[in-house]
Amino acid sequence: MLVFKPDAIYLKDQGGLVTVDRVRTLLPAMLANAGGVPVEFHSHCTTGLAPLCYLEAAKLGVGTLHTGVPPLANGSAQPSIFNVAGNLRMMGYAPQVALARLRPVSERLMFIARSEGLPIGAPLEYAHAQYVHQVPGGVISNLRHQLAELRIQDRLDEVLDETVRVQWELGYPIMITPYSQFVVTQAAINIATGRRYEIVTDEIIRLAQGVYGEDSGFLAMDQNLKDRVLALPRARELAGHDVGDLPLSDIRSSLGAGGMSDEDLLLHYIMKEGTEIAAMRSAGPYRRFGPDTPLRMLLVELGKHKRVCQVSVSKGSESLLVRRNPA
Repeated sequence: MLVFKPDAIYLKDQGGLVTVDRVRTLLPAMLANAGGVPVEFHSHCTTGLAPLCYLEAAKLGVGTLHTGVPPLANGSAQPSIFNVAGNLRMMGYAPQVALARLRPVSERLMFIARSEGLPIGAPLEYAHAQYVHQVPGGVISNLRHQLAELRIQDRLDEVLDETVRVQWELGYPIMITPYSQFVVTQAAINIATGRRYEIVTDEIIRLAQGVYGEDSGFLAMDQNLKDRVLALPRARELAGHDVGDLPLSDIRSSLGAGGMSDEDLLLHYIMKEGTEIAAMRSAGPYRRFGPDTPLRMLLVELGKHKRVCQVSVSKGSESLLVRRNPA
């Protein structure tokens, strides 16, 4: 029998629910039983506790902490690498991170976010509601964006309350991918339409059919809801499409993906209808953002004027001279 040793063991707290007290009891047990496999800690800032939990984890012997680069850090994401590394250094540790290389990355991303009016991650106040609805950080950020597109962002609290109710009715599926997306999507539809389960997603139907297994909440699902869902015409359609596991070669053949890379194959398999892929291709090359420093912006703007032949910029003992190519 083959025995595969994992590269690492994660404590993944996708909902940001772990407290400092829980870190002190859970991580020592994991470290003691890891058998020499590195233990890593991944949490989100949804309750505001993750940065402090990270410091406690480091004191207990965890060598790898999952962080983010601002403006993508904080908020519902991971703690900022600059905050965590700075705090660890003040505590006497020596973080093995090239912060000087990351700062230009952060500045560039910050420039793009501000230019495009995109949200910038910021530390959150403690919110006990996170322990009630348990929506993961990545899911709640997408939810805010989607509700804004529907122009009902003011109903976020209603959706979160509905999420708690949907969780109970579905038998409390664990709030991680993909179940958390199933629950939150159905809750948002219930609120947006004003009629609970008038529209039911395919994923909820398949959950009622037991496709995702016993640990999905299938056995504890509210029986009245299960009967209602399974009576839908769409449920009969989906039941007829369940063909079990397919060989990879058959999947490639069905998608006409004989020469595709594994990455493209996964993309086409997930986006089965192909409309999303067509939309991406019709959008053309990926967008390039303009210069992100005052000097670069000045040179780009001056370069638009054909009568400007050269530009000279000086500051202290440093100077820069840029001449237009006569050609």
